[in-house]
Amino acid sequence: MNKCVTFKVLGHLFLSLALLVLGSGPVFAGDTIKIGVAGAHTGDLASYGLPSINAAKLVVDRYNARGGVLGKKIELIKGDDQCKPELATNVATKLVSDGVVGVVGHICSGATKAALTIYKDAKIVAISPASTNPPLTQSGKYPNFFRTIAPDDAQAKLDVNFVLNHLKAKKIAIIHDKGDYGKGLATMEKKFIEEDGRAKVVLFEGVTPGGVDYSAVVQKIKRARPDVVMFGGYHPEASKIVSTMRRKRLKIPFLAGDGVKDISFIKVAGQYAEGVYASGPKDVSNNPEYKEAVKEHKKVFGSDPGPFFENAYAATEALLNAIEKAGSTKYEAIVKVLRTQYVNTPLGKIKFDAKGDAEGVGFSVYQVKNGKFVEVK
Repeated sequence: MNKCVTFKVLGHLFLSLALLVLGSGPVFAGDTIKIGVAGAHTGDLASYGLPSINAAKLVVDRYNARGGVLGKKIELIKGDDQCKPELATNVATKLVSDGVVGVVGHICSGATKAALTIYKDAKIVAISPASTNPPLTQSGKYPNFFRTIAPDDAQAKLDVNFVLNHLKAKKIAIIHDKGDYGKGLATMEKKFIEEDGRAKVVLFEGVTPGGVDYSAVVQKIKRARPDVVMFGGYHPEASKIVSTMRRKRLKIPFLAGDGVKDISFIKVAGQYAEGVYASGPKDVSNNPEYKEAVKEHKKVFGSDPGPFFENAYAATEALLNAIEKAGSTKYEAIVKVLRTQYVNTPLGKIKFDAKGDAEGVGFSVYQVKNGKFVEVK
């Protein structure tokens, strides 16, 4: 072999080695297990979504501190949908293209529903800490969906029993925001009231989210003369309706679902929030793991966690535990563990049933007293 050929061979060899070394960089840099956390991170409903980011970060940091999962560090990728279905599809598409193996989220039921088909087609598990619309699990359309909060049929039943047995209402007005969550909850409440037969629904009315003035619907409530108002929707509309009711001297009880049980409602409604009832995830403050999670949140973020924090913490723990126990990031392996093996969380020891609902979770009714939501015993 002459020198010219030798130099050419050596040149090709060095070039190949250089390309191999340069090419190996991105492989190692991307050698992580990617988890998405999706929800409203900006906008009017950000107070519902931001606690999930904090919860996921705390769990991921804890796992990474002990070496990650399956020998790889966990990378958290955020997706902001502002609780809007049209943005949720964009977020889901982006998370899939980013290579996530699971998603903690979304928060609002409408956004979750919009994203789920995209995740299903990509064989990606989504575990929501807050989406309560029953068909998300009960329709059988989304075998990739799980949640760490009870569905709205359970919440609606609790709310109706409270209104009938505790508030002794005979005439009930039901207002909703026309959305998957709000109208869904309101419709189930109406159904349970009518099936019970002890009270009558004297008004069933939808309002448009984002409205500046809800005087018209308050006037309808006033004319219907109900003993109580039940509301299905989120805190921005609830705060305006309650405030308008109180300014018009309508002092009848107001009961909403978990879409209102948030400090943001109290801040916006101010003095008019006092006495308002709202159902929400049952109190788990005596759970040792919950106490530890809250303590860690205060240490890292310097504040108390917001709504659905413990549910998001549990969702993240359940997802990472499933990957670890499965010894794989494959969809089928993760789903099998989620449905068959328990994991300790701030909500207690949970696993998911065949539909995707967490076993053992539930709701309680709370009331605003001295500027805070307090559980009604």
